[in-house]
Amino acid sequence: MGKTVAETIKDLTFDHLKNNNGLLLGQAITAVGYVNHTVPKNCPGIIELSMADVAGSGIAVGTALAGRRPILVIRFQDFLILNGSMLINYAAKSKDMFQQPSPIFVRALAIEGHGAGPVHSAKLHNIFMHFPGFRVWAPITPNEYKQTWTDFLEHDDPVISCEHRSSFSSRDEYANEIEPAADITLFGISVGRTNIIKAARTLRAEGITVNLVHIVQLKPLVLQQSWLEALSRSHCGLVVDTGFETCGAGQNIAYELMLKTNKPVQALGLKDVSVGVSGDKENLTPRPEQIVTAVKNRLRNRSGPMRSA
Repeated sequence: MGKTVAETIKDLTFDHLKNNNGLLLGQAITAVGYVNHTVPKNCPGIIELSMADVAGSGIAVGTALAGRRPILVIRFQDFLILNGSMLINYAAKSKDMFQQPSPIFVRALAIEGHGAGPVHSAKLHNIFMHFPGFRVWAPITPNEYKQTWTDFLEHDDPVISCEHRSSFSSRDEYANEIEPAADITLFGISVGRTNIIKAARTLRAEGITVNLVHIVQLKPLVLQQSWLEALSRSHCGLVVDTGFETCGAGQNIAYELMLKTNKPVQALGLKDVSVGVSGDKENLTPRPEQIVTAVKNRLRNRSGPMRSA
């Protein structure tokens, strides 16, 4: 049996700290379960940062400039906002402006549901896709995490690894599923991918043919030819994102897909409302049943405007 995502992260981190002169920085690393059991215990190179989020990323930038290739752990993606100033205005710009790269591997953790509340539930990959200089990934399998880490080591740009804690216990790997001709092609981002798989089971049981495409590398975004061909043979497409739908990654990718194929593609993501603590105030990644409804609406109105679920 293969290793889980958490075990994979821990192994890669241990090797980096012990054998590659690396560093790992973050808040309360050792105090709260070593970041959901993804950080090796009693390993040299772990630096506990203070609770001053605006300073932590600056320390990470300094260690990157010194050649240490640090891992910066942001336990909740909401805190990327506070840490964003140094990441956006220095780490992502220093290579272009000063010919001095600042390679930082930012582990940006996401969680949703379970009463996580308004300042612990964000998925903010779309923000860092917007700024030049970042490489942005959303791995949710062991091999995808290895691919993300290899990309970091092979380049000298800062990487935002958008992780979802619900994937940490998983050993699963996912492959694209392409039909010769399908009614619709579903594209998934992060844990939106597990939901499109569940939605596809329901749709197929009702006689609707579905392609599934898994998007892991968000920036630079490479629209693979097999994806475009699959979409071109479909009636339409749907991109399911874990982030906000308004001005989000899903909408951007849908736009790019439409330009390449001239096929209608809808984006489905989080509602444009703040998340609360109580269950009726949660703002979650589109559920399988929402995806099923969106697909049926899209297929029912093929010649008309796209309509959200």
